[in-house]
Amino acid sequence: MTETIFQTDSVRQSRNVERLVVGQATTDGAGVNLIRVLAQPLQQRLDPFLMLDAFGSDDPDDYIAGFPDHPHRGFETLTYMIAGRMLHRDSAGHEGLIETGGVQWMTAGSGLVHSEIPQQAEGRMEGFQLWLNLPARDKMIRPWYRNFTASELPRFETEAGVAVTVIAGLTHGVTGAVTRETTAPLFLDLHLPAGARFEQALPIEQNAFIYVYRGEVAVAGQSVPSQRMAILADAANADGVVIEARGEPAGEQAGEARVLLIAGHPLREPIAQHGPFVMNTMQEIQQAVRDYSAGRLA
Repeated sequence: MTETIFQTDSVRQSRNVERLVVGQATTDGAGVNLIRVLAQPLQQRLDPFLMLDAFGSDDPDDYIAGFPDHPHRGFETLTYMIAGRMLHRDSAGHEGLIETGGVQWMTAGSGLVHSEIPQQAEGRMEGFQLWLNLPARDKMIRPWYRNFTASELPRFETEAGVAVTVIAGLTHGVTGAVTRETTAPLFLDLHLPAGARFEQALPIEQNAFIYVYRGEVAVAGQSVPSQRMAILADAANADGVVIEARGEPAGEQAGEARVLLIAGHPLREPIAQHGPFVMNTMQEIQQAVRDYSAGRLA
């Protein structure tokens, strides 16, 4: 159930947009078409986040093959399904069906092999997958998995009519489905009516960005159109971000905007990546490859 709350995360000075990023079309898995919004060149700048993929299509040929068995080690994956149904299975014995509005959070840790297979042959499949790095001390922890249905995710509506789904972190006194002490990730899905604004306090040390997947918004006066990531500048005088939906109401859904707001504490540790393995050194990467080849992942 969604409740209306008073605005409590007031921001005196919003961060500016450092730059806009256009995602790159690519394929992954067994041929799933997607947009890679956050890729390796941005990992240090947006530490602790390693990758953000956006997928969305009404054509089953774009998604039907899914992501058959593949390994992971050293980080966490967060899958947020806007529309559609995907079945997760992994070698640690976890299984879960992620459906419209739901979230799958998986800590690969010391390593596992998993698959994500669409459970539909037609209709729209749309969503996001975010990779969150683990600190060096936690990279070899035991794998963990949790599936959240849409009804299990905390939601609220601001006085301005902004509907907020709190996937991770703390906002306006509402705690998300998942929290992490070291990286303190914030992951919000914001639905803003035309002309509405949303304020979010952000610690100075956090790296943050938004991704607009419907409509258009403005941050500190700069327009951010649909299908764009805006990296939010680090500035000592900024205490958060203010996001405003562009457009005027002219009928149902006109001028609305939908935005992901993502932020977290950087780890400031070396990043060594080889495909689905993310460690701190190449020696650890080589060990991960050997362990996978020998069948030693969970």
